[in-house]
Amino acid sequence: MTADVKVAAGAGETAIVGGTGLTELEGLAVVQELAIDTPWGEPSGPVVRGDFRGHPVLFLARHGHPHHIPPHQVNYRANLWALREAGAARVIGVNAVGGITSAMGPARIAVPHQVIDYTWGRGHTYFEQVGDALLEGVTHIDFTFPYDESLRQALLAAAARRQVMAVDYGVYGATQGPRLESAAEVTRLERDGCDLVGMTGMPEAALAAELGLPYACLALSVNWAAGKSDHIITMEEIGQALAEGMSGVKAILEEVIPALKAS
Repeated sequence: MTADVKVAAGAGETAIVGGTGLTELEGLAVVQELAIDTPWGEPSGPVVRGDFRGHPVLFLARHGHPHHIPPHQVNYRANLWALREAGAARVIGVNAVGGITSAMGPARIAVPHQVIDYTWGRGHTYFEQVGDALLEGVTHIDFTFPYDESLRQALLAAAARRQVMAVDYGVYGATQGPRLESAAEVTRLERDGCDLVGMTGMPEAALAAELGLPYACLALSVNWAAGKSDHIITMEEIGQALAEGMSGVKAILEEVIPALKAS
């Protein structure tokens, strides 16, 4: 399958998928906005090719800009396909999450190493019929390690160089949304081994793997998950944690992009 689109060839740029709190990338000088048609429909918005602190980068706002697409209606297949068509060599997904275990409190940054998928009804694979196009065979990708280890280590090294505290592990539990979880659901997630809970980690990671794109998640905890604090979750709490933690996320991105370009 190929998208009917002609774009300027990328030089193996790093692509950033911005989530809640990162619908724009501060410091990104826009060079080109690419409206890319895909066999899977329209992406969340144009793929932005730009200069980020002197280095080429691709950027896509997962929920659109302004933020308007809920997690369960994001066209993940179109988003990843469009990034690949634009020349992405690797993808960093920035995700706002809830903290479950003790190291994952509000405003804490983590680079997860595993994921459990609890979502349903989302377009989650490229290996299925599209229109009149039939698959020639069934493909099963290996997903033992959902996040690219080299990219994970690059993010952690960048955090260390910028003296940003980042947890070097985490099992991401991906839930359907858009509602937040019940306390009983979070108890189940913890029992399953999840450290973090979010709504956008899957199928994004699996789709990147199907396309052969190295993928890692940069997760910012914006609240304690349901039942993990003595109060209900409020948008004010989430906004405060976003404001406090997003500076660290941006510092890591500033540091890692030139390092990846040089590697």
